[in-house]
Amino acid sequence: MKKTAQLIKPLTVIILTILCVLPLNACAAASKTANSDTIYQQRTLHNPDGTGKFYMGREIAQVMGYQGASWLERPSRGMEEKSARLVNNLDLKPTDIVADIGAGTGYFSFRIAPLVPEGKVLAVDVQPEMINFIKLNKQEKNIANVEPVLGSIDNPNLPENSVDLVVMVDTYHEFAYPREMMQGIVKALKPGGRTVSIEYRGENPLIPIKGLHKMTQKQVKKEMAAVGLVWKETKDMLPQQHLMVFEKQSQI
Repeated sequence: MKKTAQLIKPLTVIILTILCVLPLNACAAASKTANSDTIYQQRTLHNPDGTGKFYMGREIAQVMGYQGASWLERPSRGMEEKSARLVNNLDLKPTDIVADIGAGTGYFSFRIAPLVPEGKVLAVDVQPEMINFIKLNKQEKNIANVEPVLGSIDNPNLPENSVDLVVMVDTYHEFAYPREMMQGIVKALKPGGRTVSIEYRGENPLIPIKGLHKMTQKQVKKEMAAVGLVWKETKDMLPQQHLMVFEKQSQI
């Protein structure tokens, strides 16, 4: 009996330790899930052009795949969207490091590159096929200061405090994880660095773009504020899009 008691005592301690640790792990996992649920909500009934995933009251739009590359490079795009006017209103410096998020084929990356001859453009996309398009365009155009970067759906994969300007042209509304992606973008920005969001005006129902592929100024401001970016100005010099400028504060 004495030997049995000696064996039971350490076993009891081990069992009690396990029982104490397991609930803590379970609570941590539950807490993580709860936090995720407070950021995103999945709904069965939703817009057919959306993913059914909602963020801050907005349904996330479906991503345009690499199959739409030819549409991004359509000859009429420059006139329709006033692409040159957009690029010329980014207030670029020759030494700027620019990240073009959701770069696609590099349509804007290669238009920005000549304006930053002492800097470079990081052309970020999550689709390997788009990265291949950028590499082909880089070779064809012989532009050295465009660097393709394969991002992930929740991370732009950019070094911290490395970027002067982030440009997002008609892409933010498709981010599968907008909170995490923007947190990664904020980390990549230098203190005082800027983020420029270009989105079709959600306030105007007459703009012939599907509703989920447009955003209102109010919604963009709300979502950028959630990651600590401060709105500086909105330039309404484009035919159908807002050009909204946000800044990273030194303390972020």
